[in-house]
Amino acid sequence: MNESSNTSPLWPQARTYLANEIHGWLDIHSTDALTLPLPDEDWLLEITADGKLVCMAGYDLEDMKSMLSDGTPEDLGTDELAKQAKFYLQQTVSKHRPKLLRQGFTERIEMNESHVAAHYERPVDFGHLADLHQQIKTCLTWFPGSR
Repeated sequence: MNESSNTSPLWPQARTYLANEIHGWLDIHSTDALTLPLPDEDWLLEITADGKLVCMAGYDLEDMKSMLSDGTPEDLGTDELAKQAKFYLQQTVSKHRPKLLRQGFTERIEMNESHVAAHYERPVDFGHLADLHQQIKTCLTWFPGSR
């Protein structure tokens, strides 16, 4: 998140509560968002300072390029790389998209020169932290580990 003007006044209290109640956040010192890896290794859950619960999956295009070239010197064009990344992303999100949309999440696809990602987000109320905690626990059950 880039605009601190959108930060909820309840965010500091919510952030402290969530950091203490839920273990596994990636960067506990972040002031913009708390990010939690989901059991399905391709997904992350994020609580943003402006009051959103976000489930997201994405791919770094350099990683995708390395994976697709399989060590060959062949240089994939940007368009071909983007097409392949979108294909893999579609495969990743297809099993979770219907449930997320039914649960009130909105979908947003983000693509730039470095990554492609699908974001599913919905607003949360930092005034009801026990409810938010339960929503996070519920999300964890939607993404069983793929290992």
